[in-house]
Amino acid sequence: MTQPNAFSQFPDVAGRFGEFGGRYVAETLMPNILALEEAYARYKDDPDFVAEFDLFSRDFVGRPSPLYFAERLTEEFGGADIWFKRDELNHTGAHKINNCLGQVLLAKRMGKTRIIAETGAGQHGVATATVAARFGIPCEVFMGATDVERQAPNVFRMKLLGAKVHAVTSGRGTLKDAMNEALRDWVTYPDETFYVIGTVAGPHPYPMMVRDFQSVIGREAREQMLERTGKLPDVAVACIGGGSNAMGLFHPFLEDESVRLVGVEAAGKGLDGPDHAASLNGGKPGILHGNKTYLLQDEDGQITEGHSISAGLDYPGIGPEHAFLHDMGRAEYRSATDAEALEMFQLCSKLEGIIPALEPAHALARVRDLAIELGKGGTILMNMCGRGDKDVFSVAKALGVEL
Repeated sequence: MTQPNAFSQFPDVAGRFGEFGGRYVAETLMPNILALEEAYARYKDDPDFVAEFDLFSRDFVGRPSPLYFAERLTEEFGGADIWFKRDELNHTGAHKINNCLGQVLLAKRMGKTRIIAETGAGQHGVATATVAARFGIPCEVFMGATDVERQAPNVFRMKLLGAKVHAVTSGRGTLKDAMNEALRDWVTYPDETFYVIGTVAGPHPYPMMVRDFQSVIGREAREQMLERTGKLPDVAVACIGGGSNAMGLFHPFLEDESVRLVGVEAAGKGLDGPDHAASLNGGKPGILHGNKTYLLQDEDGQITEGHSISAGLDYPGIGPEHAFLHDMGRAEYRSATDAEALEMFQLCSKLEGIIPALEPAHALARVRDLAIELGKGGTILMNMCGRGDKDVFSVAKALGVEL
């Protein structure tokens, strides 16, 4: 039985999902955070803002994205029917542009003259640069030096779109370090700058705001599943880094108790060692990047470096709403290794003619298990949140293939 409004009270006025979330930022940023919260509250239901967002979502992004029955993978796994929500068909090749469009439209209304963003796999950076180019706003993207090397095609795309890319060399040069540098930049230039955060993390109102913009995924998928199958899916599955694609899929199903929600973290080289990025399966609560959530930490509480073959999942934390859903048991969180993601990357390509990004390839590894678990007659909805063009060079290297 559905419990009306069971989740509508979250986040609270302080931006908390139970004990998680909040805003832990430098005092110099509080005016900007409060101004952002006020602007989002003002415009999110404004008819002109909603109309412009819907117009560009349709004509620029290409929404609604299709729902696709993965017939050959269904046959291969021998169990439940597998459906893909194909957000990799969006303009720029991933779900990221849904959120970037909303935030840049908000920045425009706030009179901001400069856009900054952090990026891991480069998809959020490309999406931010794309929307900034469309509206003529200068854009700078912070990207870890390690990710700059393994995601070279996306770096070129960002530069082609007019963005300036900063290679961050601190730490291991991955997503955590890029976000650190973006926050430092925002403190330095607070008045003219709008920081487009790419995931459901960061200080309030970002986790809520990003979730709301990405929820178009789940709203569309819910309607499409009912239309195509006559029922809701038994399970909705998505990969988890910070968690924006997963929260976008999950949120419209939260009140549907019949729908299991399964997030798949990056297990890297295995959860029995340090080389993974599974914050819920291998971390504990702490504070990073302005919010309280589950984080990878050492015994002294210092943030440790995450590892994943996927640059988009290589983050030592997770969005606070995911931490909340995990602790209350509404969603379950599994993991997949680098090796499993590589296997699914190849299998999906060969059987479905769809080259997935390494991120959703992680989700597909657990879809295989769920398909067998549910058996014939079951239905699985998976968010195919990105395409694999960006990953072909790193996958070829991992497989020992010379190009």
